[in-house]
Amino acid sequence: MSGERDALVVIGAGHAGTELAVQAREAGWQGRIQLVGDETALPYHRPPLSKAYLAGTATLDSLHLKARATLEKAGVELVQGRRVQAVDRADRRVAFEDGSSIGYARLALATGGRPRPLPAAIAGAAVGADNFHYLRTLADVDRIRRHFEPGARVAIVGGGYIGLEVAAVAVKAGLKVTVLEAADRVLARVTAPRVSSFYEQVHREAGVDLRIGVQVDGFALDAARRRVTGVHCADGERLACDLVIVGIGLVPNTELAAAAGLAVDDGIRIDACARTSDPLVVAAGDCTRFDSALYGRCVRLESVPNALEQARSAAAALLGHERPFESAPWFWSDQYDLKLKMVGLSQGHDQFLLRGSVEQRSFSAFYLKGERVIAVDTVNRPAEFMLARRIVGERMALPPERLVDDGAPLKSLLAEALPQ
Repeated sequence: MSGERDALVVIGAGHAGTELAVQAREAGWQGRIQLVGDETALPYHRPPLSKAYLAGTATLDSLHLKARATLEKAGVELVQGRRVQAVDRADRRVAFEDGSSIGYARLALATGGRPRPLPAAIAGAAVGADNFHYLRTLADVDRIRRHFEPGARVAIVGGGYIGLEVAAVAVKAGLKVTVLEAADRVLARVTAPRVSSFYEQVHREAGVDLRIGVQVDGFALDAARRRVTGVHCADGERLACDLVIVGIGLVPNTELAAAAGLAVDDGIRIDACARTSDPLVVAAGDCTRFDSALYGRCVRLESVPNALEQARSAAAALLGHERPFESAPWFWSDQYDLKLKMVGLSQGHDQFLLRGSVEQRSFSAFYLKGERVIAVDTVNRPAEFMLARRIVGERMALPPERLVDDGAPLKSLLAEALPQ
């Protein structure tokens, strides 16, 4: 019990939780640190799951966030395969599903998120089928890969990052791929119509049967009700399939926080230093929601860089230091030979500018609000992406007519930034 009086318990062993645990030790936490995860694997990178790991070009070892020896050297105790049932803030205890519990002096929540499920009325019995999958964990991908046979028919529900990344891997592996997107374009929540249309063309040219504005209405199962054999669309069409993968977004895991009485609003509410409504509890990663000084509104981000930065802020806060997280959020997606890197949030833009050549698969898309650049998408332009992070993060306003001039190096335009 004596160790519990100075123990830091971190719930969630993903990017945010692992970084938080290690950073807390480096920042000077002297007590016990326990990193609790509900998976049995060492903490690992999630982004490659729908890309290189699914394709078989990345090994499990290459995905590890930290080697076991690194965690041991930092004095981080990894508690694997344990699911937390409840947090008792009054007694400062974390209860597990098996009835055991551990105490804490400080608590960190890095519970991440889970795939947004199809409504039960639509998914029905398909959820229990052997060939119906969501994609979030190593185990999910390992199960999906068993169905990756040339000629197999895969129906992918959702045309966001996950759906399109899986489609790119699957069609390259020789599967017959159909993507069903309910919205009027792919990537509708994160990018402009011109960028969406570019990706739609790329996927169709690669052999993907991309169907836009198509609602899934249900699924057909075999007589044993163990396999999905078809997808029913709202327009009456039935698509035969051998595999179904659903990627329609993420739901933040806030149930523990809410049940413990912490402030929750589509995410665990935190301040600029990753502190929750309880001074003994911090939170970081996809499960959090905060007031963004950069955008002047409350946001929840699904971004590895954001998770890492929040984790460092949270670790500092545990030691009584203030280290606000404030960088512009950025994201990336690999599809075929395309490296899409995005910085900022484009919602609310009133001007869209394109720099470079869509036809040559090398361009940058700028989103402006007034004259200020609030977001940038880059495709196969790594140098411009690095500059874009600075432009968005420093709230620069650049002359629109100069932004679209691909003959002028973007770096040379920074001197022309207008005061904001």
